[in-house]
Amino acid sequence: MDSKNIKLPKIDFSHEDLKPHTLVWNQVKSQVHKALVEYGCFEASFDKFPIHLRKSIFESSQELFDLPSQTKLKSIRTKPFNGYVGFCHPSIPLYESMGIDDANIPHKAEKFTQILWPQGNTSFCKTVQSYSEQLSELDQTIRRMILESLGVENYMDEHMNSTNYLLRLMKYKTPQSSENEMGLSSHTDKSNITILYQNQVNGLQVLTKHGQWINVDPTPDTFIVLIGDSLHVTDSGVHWSVWISYWSIPKAGYMIKAPKELVDEEHPLLYKPFTHLEFIAFSYTEEGMECESALKTYCGV
Repeated sequence: MDSKNIKLPKIDFSHEDLKPHTLVWNQVKSQVHKALVEYGCFEASFDKFPIHLRKSIFESSQELFDLPSQTKLKSIRTKPFNGYVGFCHPSIPLYESMGIDDANIPHKAEKFTQILWPQGNTSFCKTVQSYSEQLSELDQTIRRMILESLGVENYMDEHMNSTNYLLRLMKYKTPQSSENEMGLSSHTDKSNITILYQNQVNGLQVLTKHGQWINVDPTPDTFIVLIGDSLHVTDSGVHWSVWISYWSIPKAGYMIKAPKELVDEEHPLLYKPFTHLEFIAFSYTEEGMECESALKTYCGV
């Protein structure tokens, strides 16, 4: 795959005066809008994230994945994307992950921890909860800016109050010479926003709206913000298109197809209202996996 190296737009969310209706807020909001229209993603600098917490989340991830398979499987998948997934299909032999639902809520993080460590693991519990809580602050800021940019502030409270968070810890095994190097097949994220923090894995590639693949070398200690399927849909007809794929080690990362347009003014309602969990369930059906756009097939007008 021919590609060239570039830097994604890097946006700083660390300013102490970054509050709605301020000059700084409007400047950063403009940068977010421009980056998403061009690439569908950007780098986010957020210095409110302590360095020790950035280090601890990878240490905790390693501790989790070092557990016996029988222990990890105790995390039952009650919702799509949560619970343990490990080497479950020949097409993805290198990938395992653990999804922790509402990890930003202390008692939810503690409940999950007790499943894997009945004797308790205070360090792991505090790390995943603190990490998720800090990251949710960045997520809320970005989503608020997006809704303001799209002129749908009237839906702000409803949107924010209906949000929950999923912390996904992921590990890719180094492929052997005889193994398939594909990490995960091409897909779109079904969430509103994905925020990726990589452990020195430079495998990110972006497909621009001009059809060119570009390699992305993220700046150390920044987050990659990616737009998911669920931001295709609001009552005002927001259309934001982003495609994602995971590839192999060392090419373990995302592929993004940036949107050609933000709002279709001639057809303001592009999608019917839908229930997020039902849409996710459809996306895993044979029809959902084979169609070009699961979202358009499921609830397109």
